[in-house]
Amino acid sequence: MRKSIKIWMFALLLAMVIPFLGAKAQAKDLDQIRDYEITVDVNKDGTLNMLYHIEWEVLDSTSEEPLTWVKIGIPNNKYVSMKKLTSNIKKIGYYSASGSYARIDFDKSYRKGDIVKFEFQLVQDYVYQMNQFTEGETVYGFTPGWFNDIKVDKLVIRWNADKAISTEPAAEKISYNNGTYFVWTEENVKKGGKLPVQVTYPNDAFTFDPSKMQIDGDKEGRKTAIFAGVIIAIVALGFVGLIVAAIAYDNTANMKASTKITRTKIVYHDTCPGCGGARTEGKNNCPYCGASLIKSEEIIKEEEIPKEEKALRKKKTDGLYPYSSSPNTYMLVHVTHVPVVRSSSASSRSSSCAHSSCACACACACACAGGGRAGCSTKDFYNTNLKLRQLYLKQNNH
Repeated sequence: MRKSIKIWMFALLLAMVIPFLGAKAQAKDLDQIRDYEITVDVNKDGTLNMLYHIEWEVLDSTSEEPLTWVKIGIPNNKYVSMKKLTSNIKKIGYYSASGSYARIDFDKSYRKGDIVKFEFQLVQDYVYQMNQFTEGETVYGFTPGWFNDIKVDKLVIRWNADKAISTEPAAEKISYNNGTYFVWTEENVKKGGKLPVQVTYPNDAFTFDPSKMQIDGDKEGRKTAIFAGVIIAIVALGFVGLIVAAIAYDNTANMKASTKITRTKIVYHDTCPGCGGARTEGKNNCPYCGASLIKSEEIIKEEEIPKEEKALRKKKTDGLYPYSSSPNTYMLVHVTHVPVVRSSSASSRSSSCAHSSCACACACACACAGGGRAGCSTKDFYNTNLKLRQLYLKQNNH
């Protein structure tokens, strides 16, 4: 039994290390973006009407699965609406994983040699700063979503020049779509390459609201990535300690499953904040304009559930359950089974990162930031072919 503990601990440590080795070992590029264009118009209320046009080529569909969905970085989660403009998009919605993204699900799978041309429209809020640099001026700061693992042949930003005072960096002015636009063009953009721009307006150019000033989505993403890195380091050290302890002590042990229940309280809007449409039960986004229907959400403990909600306190299985005392309020229950090492002595050691998705998910916070194709949360992103559940079952049969 002592041997089986060592095998299990070694497998867990290997799962933590392989993602970093695999990232270097992967020599082939999976995709290349041929054209990435964003056309921006400022609305009267200061929100941005943003049209995305992307031409995405699949270079490799054997090392990874065929292309079925992608995520494109957007400024923050304060969007008003999001809608598809091309028929090859099956659905579009907000996606949060170490940042803010538009998730694009395609109507079919795309393989090596296929070029996917797609467009979507985003109405975005909270993208400007008032009186930050110069009193009486409002500045929009915008960096298109970038791609850490994908080269971009051509990146173009067009921004309606109406009422604007200046730009940074300097931009060419062209006639486009019955108007005059600032244009920035970058060719042969390397992996991770960014093109930040600023456009300045007088404060009275549009109806700017001081309470809706810019949220730094990139900063939030960096915080999450740093936090994930710290967690990885702590967990890795913990695994080393567990391996040393397993070798040093001759205790018998077995593997058991610990159940973890996560409860999230979700409050929905009565009607869509974007278009005013009626809320559809079971939907997090408006079926008409794509805006988020979630007013607030927070993870709660069982003891925080009101005493009058006796039925909710008893829920121990996955599902979305309504509060009987609060309209538009639900509790989302998610159950996970985490392998835990329990020794026959009084002490016990466990790892919250023992399930097979954690090694990938933690690394993904850094590796996938900025945008990309279907990520490592849905498949063996680093080609390890390591199935911890299989190891667990095998060692228990010996």
